[in-house]
Amino acid sequence: MPTFQYEAMDNTGLEVKDTIDAASEQEAQSRIREKGFFVTKIREKGKDKKTKTDNAKTKGDPKAQAEGKKKPPPKKKKGGGFSFGGVSGKKLCTFTRQLSTLQDAGLPILRSLRILENQCKPGPLKSSLVGVIDDIESGSTLSEAMAKQPKAFDNLYVNMVKAGEAGGALEVILQRLAEFKERSESLKRKVKGAMIYPCAVITVATLIVGFIMYYIIPKFKKIFDDFGTELPGITVVLIQCSDSVVNYWYLGPVIPFALWLMIKIIKKNKTGAFVVDWISLKIPLLGLIFRKSIIARTCRTLGTLVASGVPILEALAITRDTAGNAVFYKAYEHIIAAIREGESMAVPLRETRTVDEIVVNMVDVGEETGALDTMLYKVSDVFDEEVGVLVEGLVNLLEPLMVVILGLIVGFIVIALFMPLIKLLNDLS
Repeated sequence: MPTFQYEAMDNTGLEVKDTIDAASEQEAQSRIREKGFFVTKIREKGKDKKTKTDNAKTKGDPKAQAEGKKKPPPKKKKGGGFSFGGVSGKKLCTFTRQLSTLQDAGLPILRSLRILENQCKPGPLKSSLVGVIDDIESGSTLSEAMAKQPKAFDNLYVNMVKAGEAGGALEVILQRLAEFKERSESLKRKVKGAMIYPCAVITVATLIVGFIMYYIIPKFKKIFDDFGTELPGITVVLIQCSDSVVNYWYLGPVIPFALWLMIKIIKKNKTGAFVVDWISLKIPLLGLIFRKSIIARTCRTLGTLVASGVPILEALAITRDTAGNAVFYKAYEHIIAAIREGESMAVPLRETRTVDEIVVNMVDVGEETGALDTMLYKVSDVFDEEVGVLVEGLVNLLEPLMVVILGLIVGFIVIALFMPLIKLLNDLS
């Protein structure tokens, strides 16, 4: 049975160095945890000695030295296929859950990754897994290998895996990570699903109105010109709008694209990004949905990291980087600076004025009771539900609003066309 040398910390924070006999590294880590120690470093004893012995034998043998100088043939990497883009959230969520299940069943990490890589279809995830497997076979840890594949594994993912490796509880961390990914994907699906109907209706209505303005109105204009009818003001406005659509139809797709590109360019600048994100949070109803969804996501991220044993400053830095909003980024920077100076998290969080008072109070209670992760989970659950209610309310508001707007547009077109027609019929009769 192999012997493992390890370094660990006890409950008081003192460093412990010892050896333990176990069938595998996973079993060794489990037995060390049972003693109440937190593993920081572990390796199999005797590997380095064996290498030194082999080198000594080679040193005294000229033939062995000649053979040793020959470079071994390079190991061929399995082809994962070249791919563009990153890994979708849904695929990463499924992969994390499957990896968690395999680790919970006690399979070695390398075998688990090979199983998942074999069942992956060619794409970004398969390519990333091939790279991870090759790096692990070369001696890297799982977190180090994943850090080299940013298309698939972000900073949050890598740091949680790193915390799981340091604590010898990788299967538990992967379960939490899988739950986190599933909750995040569930919220995204809820928001996207609710917005499909309004977006579809608006798109179809825009195409129909565009068709009327481009093809139908010019035919009526020709009729009015042929008869020399004096047109009322509302009809003149409609014909002018139709002429604009006919002459400048290409601006329809160009303007939204130019606006999107301009926002992207502005957000490259730190001040510009802050202004754009601040404005987005002030939009009626939509801004409230954005703010609450960011609070839910960041609280769940921070809670997951804290529960996984990541130090609070590192956890806050990761949460800051994954917030996706410059206003919240600045708020988390303020919190990090305050904690470094010895303050609690609740005080600077209140000073930022980016979250509701209930969030501050729950964080305060969590710090006092030592259950910060639990409180953050509760906050994220509450705000997830509120986002769902707000999105449903927005959809319910959009449906009658779209009907009214479309009714006004159609009514405007009908009245503008029929007023000169009625006048023309009266003149002819």
